[in-house]
Amino acid sequence: MTGPRFTKLVETLPSSVPFVGPEAQERLRGRVFAARIGANESVFGPSPKAIAAMQAAAKDVWMYGDPESHDLRNAIAAHHGVNPANIMVGEGIDCLLGYLVRLLIEPGDAVVTSAGAYPTFNYHVAGFGGDLHTVPYRDDAEDLSALIERAAETNAKLVYFANPDNPMGTWHNGAEITKHLQSLPADCVLVLDEAYIEFAPEGTAPDIPVETPNVIRMRTFSKAHGMAGARVGYAMGAASFIDAFNKIRNHFGMCRTSQIGALAALKDQDYLAAVVGKVARARSRIEQIATDNGLSHIPSATNFVTIDCGQDGAFARAVLGELIARDIFIRMPFVAPQDRCIRISAGHESDLDAFAAALPAALAAARAKQ
Repeated sequence: MTGPRFTKLVETLPSSVPFVGPEAQERLRGRVFAARIGANESVFGPSPKAIAAMQAAAKDVWMYGDPESHDLRNAIAAHHGVNPANIMVGEGIDCLLGYLVRLLIEPGDAVVTSAGAYPTFNYHVAGFGGDLHTVPYRDDAEDLSALIERAAETNAKLVYFANPDNPMGTWHNGAEITKHLQSLPADCVLVLDEAYIEFAPEGTAPDIPVETPNVIRMRTFSKAHGMAGARVGYAMGAASFIDAFNKIRNHFGMCRTSQIGALAALKDQDYLAAVVGKVARARSRIEQIATDNGLSHIPSATNFVTIDCGQDGAFARAVLGELIARDIFIRMPFVAPQDRCIRISAGHESDLDAFAAALPAALAAARAKQ
């Protein structure tokens, strides 16, 4: 029988995806969720100015997007006070991480990350044959010192570190990160995923010169800017490093309408500030719901709150299942001991009312199964 001749590497990989989307779950369940508060999307949506810009651009969707993302790159560079050559726009952080791994990792190359950190990064590393090394969280936070130590031990080419962290919501002070960089091997690249940085306290983003050759930072319009479906992210780093992306990226991968919407969103900083305020209030409500049910929470610098269910991963998975059965879409960390928790994204008052109503019964049902 004839058929495609897959690479030896692909033949060894499982047919899996990092996340099962809520839409797939709704199709399986035969009904929609009452509250979609599991994917860290911004239910508050994008700036009205971004919506208007995208609506106006819809008539010109027959054109490809600018392969250089010129206007958006220049605006992002001005926003950060860097040169446009220091910015690479891409189809969300997920895609940029894939490009980054493709640039640096060959089969057998060592890569370091935290056990339980963002699984899409691991997915890309596996796809290019990298040898993934993990270190545990410490006090429910990524342990940058241990990550750098493991990188030195394994001669790693790449270290992944999210600040603030997903899935726990914890964060490190920027000055602490800068201090740890002194121990990073010169030929090892730190990828600093800052997808949630807009929600974090002042001082969370480290003051690292953009031309630092072994640091690359990732930002997104998916979270605070409320444009997850538009798929717009960007990398920021040394100009020579950024230029290397041009060797392998999809030059026409960026949607024209998304580019225009992101540009309008970036200019509307007042709306961004309003969303950050709404998220802070939603976090407080989620924390109160946890307390009302006898549960604790992990302090968060993101648009979600991680709630400690107080037992083990099996119990937390039972709670998650019971919430899904009650039409509340949430997610949870995948790796012990953080899998004792569930994770709730910031939502409208109606979303959180639904969660508050469902949680007591979900906890009771999960306890009854023990």
